[in-house]
Amino acid sequence: MPLPIEHYALIGDCHAAALVGRDGSIDWLCLPRFDSGACFAALLGLPGHGRWLIAPAAEVRDIRRRYRDGTLVLETDFETADGTARIIDCMPLSDGNRMVLRIVEGLRGRVAMRMELIIRFDYGSIVPWVRRLDDTLQATAGPDTLELRTTVAVRGENMKTVAEFSVTGGDRKAFVLEYRPSHEAATRPVDPERALAATETAWREWSGRSTYRGRWRGAVERSLITLKALTYGPTGGIVAAPTTSLPEQPGGTRNWDYRYCWLRDATFTLNALLLAGYHEEAVAWREWLLRAAAGKPEDLQTLYGVMGERRLDEYVVGWLPGYDGASPVRIGNAASKQFQLDVYGEVMDTLHLARAAGLPPEPASWSIQVALLGFLESCWEQPDEGIWEIRGPRRHFTHSKVMAWVAFDRAVKDMEAFGREGPLERWRKVRDGIHAQVCAAGYDARRNTFVQSYGSPHLDASLLLIPQVGFLPPTDPRVLGTVAAIERGLVVDGLVRRYSTAADVDGLPPGEGTFLPCSFWLADSLVLTGRRAEGEALFERLLALGNDVGLLSEEYDARGRRMLGNFPQALTHMALVNSARLLSIPERHATRASEKGERPAAATQSP
Repeated sequence: MPLPIEHYALIGDCHAAALVGRDGSIDWLCLPRFDSGACFAALLGLPGHGRWLIAPAAEVRDIRRRYRDGTLVLETDFETADGTARIIDCMPLSDGNRMVLRIVEGLRGRVAMRMELIIRFDYGSIVPWVRRLDDTLQATAGPDTLELRTTVAVRGENMKTVAEFSVTGGDRKAFVLEYRPSHEAATRPVDPERALAATETAWREWSGRSTYRGRWRGAVERSLITLKALTYGPTGGIVAAPTTSLPEQPGGTRNWDYRYCWLRDATFTLNALLLAGYHEEAVAWREWLLRAAAGKPEDLQTLYGVMGERRLDEYVVGWLPGYDGASPVRIGNAASKQFQLDVYGEVMDTLHLARAAGLPPEPASWSIQVALLGFLESCWEQPDEGIWEIRGPRRHFTHSKVMAWVAFDRAVKDMEAFGREGPLERWRKVRDGIHAQVCAAGYDARRNTFVQSYGSPHLDASLLLIPQVGFLPPTDPRVLGTVAAIERGLVVDGLVRRYSTAADVDGLPPGEGTFLPCSFWLADSLVLTGRRAEGEALFERLLALGNDVGLLSEEYDARGRRMLGNFPQALTHMALVNSARLLSIPERHATRASEKGERPAAATQSP
């Protein structure tokens, strides 16, 4: 059986990422970029397809782990009958080298340890050639090389590299696994202790820049560090998650590749960064967004690669059985070719928020926005695939139309507040026309709720965003009715499903976990509609679902009490930051912001 998803922790260096298990294994590593095939672990929990295990050789009585305060340096303590040993894991922050650093430290007694390294490139399909050069073990296949450096004696055994050693109190044994393109010369070896100290200092300096002073500072800090780790440093792009094909349903087929940057996350991302005073990161994200959106307006995609790549063709890796038998395993994401109206609203909302927050102006942004709106004028009445990228027939999704309204609303606000030039009266008219259509066709008066798509009987958790984007005030009876309907129809054990997964909705087998970002949205809706105590109780419950190091996945199986989906999930941690902020400001400020058509969390200065 593979480790549960919640048994993993994230390490990263803003270029690459790895997941470290509670048992001392690293079962997923992509180098040098999130979309690279140079990973030596195919998928979580697939022994033989790639793994790096360092753990006590004897039975472990207890495991305790934590991140060092304000950092992404992970410590895992293993207690055995003979003593206690600690493994310190990190990816050193460096302008050049891409590596994983693991230091084994003896804390008490004498602990026998074992190391086992299985290197497999290209999603577990390629066994590299391995040779020894002095104190370095070098594994090469095609364009990729991994080098293991350690003072511990290692040997080959059944197509893997193993070692046995012991540590006593005060002993420290270092292992450095470094990636480089195979055609490049090896770099000078790093000093492991110096690299660890520098990385810890750099993370603490970064987290110390946070200006967030609201409640739940520990959880907010951990979420912000996670978002930073999911950022590709050279471009500012933030991936949805560092993994692919972790299932949304145990053993199911809803398995997608999330190692890309979604435009719909843009406003949530910018909001979270601005709330904590990370203006440099916010500017980098905005610049990535503008570069990605450049081109013909009709070619705007839902998601892009970390450098803005557009070709993200999806294919199935047939030789992998998938996490816990969930298949297929997918690489790439076909949703990049879908038509989704909501992304136009997200782009416009993000750039409006950037202006309102006083970020340095970008001269090209308004011309891009004008071009996007020119196209949106001609197509907003068309059906689309919607926010959840449903792989079925296009529909008139209510949320998509609401976000089309947002696009024109933010453009009007930019002209009114910042003097931008454009066809103000025409865009006001389009905005008002969209609003009228949504209220007539997307609302079921008999049930007093907005619905997933025009004429549909189904509900959709994205409708919780209606008051948050300012489409209607939180006190509007239609908003109150929608929140109540979602509580009745989409809440399972207090958590929110995205939508009904009936076959007539998305064409896939039914069933998935509750969606954690949507559950945070419900907490926000409860706060905005005057049910603050209930919203705070839900928020506290969501925090409690985080694992022992404060990380959250995309979905949660309420019955099985386990995490589901790709992990850790950026949108979940963005939602956590924004909800914490909302609960940390006076209720009247939040409501006033929503009524003005602003994101409530960003409406006032950080408390």
